[in-house]
Amino acid sequence: MDQLSAHLDRGWDLAQRGDATGASECGKRALELDPQSPEVHNLLGYAAALDGEAEEALEHYRQAIALDESYFEAILNSAELMIYPIGDYAGAIEQCEEALDLAETDEERADCVLLKVDALMAKGDFDEAKKAMVMIPEGPFEGSSYVFMIGRAYYELGEIEKAAPLLEDAAKSDPTHADAQYYAGLVRDEQGDPRGATEAFLRARALDLGRPPPAWAPSTDAFAAIVRGIIEKLDAVLARYVREADVYVVDVPGAELVVDGIDPRSMLILDAPEPINGAPARARVFVYQRNVERAAGSIEAMSEELTAAFEREVTAVFLEKDGAEPADKNQLN
Repeated sequence: MDQLSAHLDRGWDLAQRGDATGASECGKRALELDPQSPEVHNLLGYAAALDGEAEEALEHYRQAIALDESYFEAILNSAELMIYPIGDYAGAIEQCEEALDLAETDEERADCVLLKVDALMAKGDFDEAKKAMVMIPEGPFEGSSYVFMIGRAYYELGEIEKAAPLLEDAAKSDPTHADAQYYAGLVRDEQGDPRGATEAFLRARALDLGRPPPAWAPSTDAFAAIVRGIIEKLDAVLARYVREADVYVVDVPGAELVVDGIDPRSMLILDAPEPINGAPARARVFVYQRNVERAAGSIEAMSEELTAAFEREVTAVFLEKDGAEPADKNQLN
């Protein structure tokens, strides 16, 4: 094995373990050996994305594609990044269509279609997303992950009957697949099986706890400071309910909460205790850092995700409870 290949192999090995820094160092060493290698730029892009540096990652992917216009993997990687966290849905759809022209296997075609469906759903075009699902190959596929991804797409499109057998099969085939367990729980809940849903949610919660945090994740204290900063910047209509609240940062909701019906991937819970002797009790805010990180995808997007979560929860727990008009962004600004 030559030196360039050794750096690439080592870099991908580290990337798959979640070591963004190590993968990036391997990519930089490989870049010194061959600055015109599309494979090197693809690795550097992946490492940057893993580190939460979306714009840097996209630039590397673009360089990889410029060096090799038929580089299927880099095209799909860039499309995925455009969907989230960048939010360039039209660009992502265009990339997926280009990749579909290059796809040679059922797995590659499924990857293209599923990413296109994700982009269409993010864009709010659910009718077109349902039409795109028709292009999914029948399989069989190499690897059980495709069964899950197809099932998840059907679930997100509201086609529960199509989603259920696929997600149940995915959860059964790989008991260590946290997302498969979580979506199996969602399906069971939809089908009126609360006990089965709870069992799946508890498995998903345990698996989520076993995952290492992303490389860019802030410390607990730094995260708590971010939460406090968001509370201070909330519109006055909302902030008055949580400004003096006790804030607790936890990794994920407790098992007992999940058993009581709380989504194991909730980002935050607001607790408004009943008044004590007629005096209002201090509200409590439980913020689940691992779940926020999963939803945000990068430290830059964390504030936006948390702000939206606070707006939803304060409206539901306090404003609607008090009979006030639900707050929306137009009313708050």
